[in-house]
Amino acid sequence: MDSLQRVVEPIRAMQIRPVLAQTVSLGMILASALIIWKGLMVVTGTESPLVVVLSESMEPGFKRGDILFLHMNKDPVRAGEIVVFNVDGRDIPIVHRVIKVHERHDTAEADILTKGDNNPRDDRLLYAHGQLWLQQQHIVGRAIGYLPYAGWLTIAMTEKPVFKYVLIGALGLLVVASKE
Repeated sequence: MDSLQRVVEPIRAMQIRPVLAQTVSLGMILASALIIWKGLMVVTGTESPLVVVLSESMEPGFKRGDILFLHMNKDPVRAGEIVVFNVDGRDIPIVHRVIKVHERHDTAEADILTKGDNNPRDDRLLYAHGQLWLQQQHIVGRAIGYLPYAGWLTIAMTEKPVFKYVLIGALGLLVVASKE
């Protein structure tokens, strides 16, 4: 009986209720973030309402670490617009300016050519092998605003994964250690 009591007493002392409350609170925070993201997707019409500029290719207009706000609609893409596009075979979307649009009147589609403002040449070398133009389905969204330097945390977590784990661990400890 004495050995059973030594096992049961520490379990009773753990106070499961506060740990459970903190776990539920953390789950609600994560669910809220997901709901906000999905809501932004519906409002903006794009699967990626926010993107971080990852290179210097759009300087001086956008600098590395700027966050772009995107919107997508059915209007045709025009030269001069800043768009975010995906290229087959690449995981990371690219932020560049549209420099040429060739509308095909027979199909109502358009061929789109892009270029980074800070790049000497157009983006044909970035496109998939043998691809000379982008089509509308490659465009993820159009830039409608930006927040300077706000994306540096994302860049730091991408380039130094240990930073991401330290940050997640610190946030987890903060949730666990906080009193309600």
